Parts: sequence; structure tokens; C-alpha cells
Amino acid sequence: MITHFQWKPLFKDKNLPGWRISFYFKQQSFQGIYHKNGEIEWTGAQPPSEDEASVKSMIHELMLFHVYE
Repeated sequence: MITHFQWKPLFKDKNLPGWRISFYFKQQSFQGIYHKNGEIEWTGAQPPSEDEASVKSMIHELMLFHVYE
């Protein structure tokens, strides 16, 4: 489960797509860039490979809820 999920635009012009994301998963902090095409570019540690698909799915759902309401 993802906790403490945060996002903010990459650019001051909020019309440009791209968001900085951060969250905790299994008590470890993760950060990345969420691109407009749904690709996630990790800027630090990556989630374990066995959990990465489910983490990406949870992030997509959160971004749909928060950004693309």
C-alpha cells in the first residue's frame, strides 16, 4: 500500500504535463517523475521488481484521481 503520496507540477506553467511524485511503500521512500504518457521515471531507489507493477498501477490510479479529475 502506498502512503503519504504527494505530487506537484514539474514546471511553473501548469499547462505543461509532467509531475514530481513521492510516496512511501513498505516503509521506504520513493521519488520519481510521472510523464504525461503514464511512464514513471524513478529518480532514486526503484520499488522491488516483484512489486513494481502493482506500485505503478496504484500510482496511475492516484494520478487519475488527483490530476485528471
